[in-house]
Amino acid sequence: MDFIKKAAEAIQDAVGLAPHTTFQIFWTLFIVLAYLAINMIVTYLTHRHVEDTSKRYSTRKTASYLLGILGFLIVFWIWFGVGGGLVTYLGILSAGLAIALQDPLTNFAGWMFLVVRRPFVVGDRIEIAGNAGDVIDIRLFQFSLIEIGNWVDADQSTGRIIHVPNGLVFKSPVANFTQGFNFIWNEIAVMVTFESRWKKAKEILQRIADENSSLDSQEAEKQVRQVSGKYMIYYKYLTPMVWTKVDDCGVTLTIRYLCAPRRRRTSEMEIWEDILEAFSREPDIDFAYPTQRVYFNPKEGKSGAGGPGLEEEA
Repeated sequence: MDFIKKAAEAIQDAVGLAPHTTFQIFWTLFIVLAYLAINMIVTYLTHRHVEDTSKRYSTRKTASYLLGILGFLIVFWIWFGVGGGLVTYLGILSAGLAIALQDPLTNFAGWMFLVVRRPFVVGDRIEIAGNAGDVIDIRLFQFSLIEIGNWVDADQSTGRIIHVPNGLVFKSPVANFTQGFNFIWNEIAVMVTFESRWKKAKEILQRIADENSSLDSQEAEKQVRQVSGKYMIYYKYLTPMVWTKVDDCGVTLTIRYLCAPRRRRTSEMEIWEDILEAFSREPDIDFAYPTQRVYFNPKEGKSGAGGPGLEEEA
């Protein structure tokens, strides 16, 4: 304590400030340096003893926030102390800050919502206000995404980092790809001509979908049961299915299957390669595409609908 007192007196003699003000400045600098030193020690210990990247990040962030809040309270006490005057001062100060710092306060409230409610955490894949990506950082006033999509097909990364204000969670819906039920539904539409044997094509697509499904249906059902305790989620079928629909150019067979959010493009590629190989071996199955043709009903239509044989029957 004698050293601190002598140091404060030395600063007072050098700058010519009042003893009380010099004492406040000195202790403020001491608290800041102590915060930086302790924060560095915590960072070193977590990098050395915590192997899991996610736990290491959350531990470091939590310690940093707690130290920062503690340091702020101590500095505030050094400068303003306690008493009735403090209450009045804080009332006036808070009213002014609420108006002047509306956006930062909203972002701070958003951070508290993210910490308590946890609509997403670091590592989750989300979409908010038209921006999709993987959450890589959550701070007091903003969180950061590594962007996916945009000009890149499927859900591949663009390499850009998007910084989003925390207050946006109060204004825009947040879609989480990986929370609770860690799979998403994906669909691949395959169109064959009307002349093709569409039932045979459907059987081939069903077989390919089953073979490429890396999803354990029992594990998926377990996750659905777990998440249904928190959300009203219910799926009757979790296995791949092929749906049939008639379009202008042919019969559309749509494969619907579950996949991991980060394997959507890879799974599509694997399924399409198998489809191309399988259809190339079938002489009675052709892909459909926009074409123009002349249809003459008396020769090509059904006999009961004005086609061949109608005149003979008459």
